Amino acid sequence: MDKFMIWGGERLHGEVEISACKNAVLPVLAAALLAETPSVIKKAPWLKDVDTMLLILQALGVTTKRSFEGDVTIDPTTLKSWEAPYELIRKMRSSIYVLGALLGKLGKAVVSLPGGCVIGPRPIDLHIKGLTQLGAAIEKRHGYLIAEAKQLRGARIFLGGPFGSSVGATIDIMLAAVKAEGVTVIESAACEPDVADVALFLNKMGAKITGAGTPTLTIEGTKELHGTEHTVIPDRIEAGTYMIAAAATDGDIALLGAEPRHLEAVIAKLREAGVEVFEEEGKIRVRSTGTKRPTDVTTLSYPGFPTDLQAQFMALMSITSGVSRIVEKIYPDRFMHVGELGRLGADMTMDSNSALVRGVPSLSGAPVMASDLRASAALIIAGLVAEGETLIHRVYHIDRGYVDIENKLANLGAKIRRVKAN
Repeated sequence: MDKFMIWGGERLHGEVEISACKNAVLPVLAAALLAETPSVIKKAPWLKDVDTMLLILQALGVTTKRSFEGDVTIDPTTLKSWEAPYELIRKMRSSIYVLGALLGKLGKAVVSLPGGCVIGPRPIDLHIKGLTQLGAAIEKRHGYLIAEAKQLRGARIFLGGPFGSSVGATIDIMLAAVKAEGVTVIESAACEPDVADVALFLNKMGAKITGAGTPTLTIEGTKELHGTEHTVIPDRIEAGTYMIAAAATDGDIALLGAEPRHLEAVIAKLREAGVEVFEEEGKIRVRSTGTKRPTDVTTLSYPGFPTDLQAQFMALMSITSGVSRIVEKIYPDRFMHVGELGRLGADMTMDSNSALVRGVPSLSGAPVMASDLRASAALIIAGLVAEGETLIHRVYHIDRGYVDIENKLANLGAKIRRVKAN
C-alpha cells in the first residue's frame, strides 16, 4: 500500500483549486439512473469513490464514459440489472444510493449492505424506514437488502435520528420519491449543500422538489425524467481541510472556487482561533500570523461545524497553546485519530464522545497509521507541522476523498512525497 512521507516545518502559501464535492457527485451519479436519456456530470473529481460508483453503475449495465477533462456521461438506457454486487458496495457507504434510485427506476433492488470508513456504527435504519413508508417491502437476507415495490406512493416521512438528520437517508428517499405516485414530504430532512445540489440536479431532470436546504422537503412524483447536464458544487470539506492546514502551518493561501456560504461555521471557528479569513470574489483567503487561541468545537448537522472536519481541527488545536474541547455529536466513536496524533506528541484525553486537547509547543515526526478518510487528512496536517519526518501508512483512505492532495500541497510549498507500494 502507498505511503506519504512528510518533512514538516514548511509554511503553506499560494493558491489551490477546490475540486467538485465528493458527497454530492456520488448521489448525483446514482440519480442519473432515473432518467430516460443520458446525463453529463461536468468535471467530476478524480477520486477512488467516484471510480467505485462508476463500476457499480457498469455492473448494473449502465454505460458510462469519462472525458480527459473529467466530464462523466451516464447512459441509463442500457440498465439491465437491479442487483448491486457485494465486492463493490462494500467499498463505500455512499453506494447505498443505488437502493433508492433502483427502486424509483425499476421498483426493485438487491443491494449489499454498504461498507466504507470505520468511524463507528452508521445504521441505515432511516433509509429503510423512509423507503418502507413509500411502499417498498424490504428485507435483509445473507448480507443483502432485498427491496420491491409494485407502486411507490408519496408519504409524510419523519427522518429525525438520535444524532440529528441523516444526509444519506434524505437523499436515498428523495431518489425514490421523485418517481412515486403523489406527494412526499420529508420532515427533519438534512439541510447540507450536498442535499440541495442533488435536488437541483433532479429538478433539472424534470423532478418537482421544493424546500431543498431546509428541514422540510416536498417532492411531487413524476412519471418520467430526462437526462441533463450538471456541474456539482465545490467540496466544502476539501476546502475546510486546506483552510485548517494553512492555519496550522502559519500559512497564507487562497482557495479558488470555494463557496463561503457552505463554510460559515468553519470560518467562524477559525476566526475565533485567531486566524484571518477573507471572503473574496471566487475564492477564500486564509492567513495565520502565528498567534492562535484554543477554541472549543461541537460537531452538528449543517449549518453546524461538520463532523468531517473534526479530526483536522483537532490537529490544529493540538499545537495551539491552551486547552480546547472537541465534542462529537454526529458519530460519537469518531476518534480513532486520537491515538495516532498522540504518537506525534499531541496531548489529548478522551471522555465518551469528547476529547480534551492540551496544546503542545511542537509535534515530532513518527510513523502513523490512517484509520479513515478524514483521520488521514488530520495526520497530514499534523505531519506538515511536526519536526522531522512523518510516514503515513494506508493512504488509500485519502484517495477516496481528496484529489491529488500530495501535489496540491507540494504546490503550496509542503515537503510531501507519495511512496509507491512495492
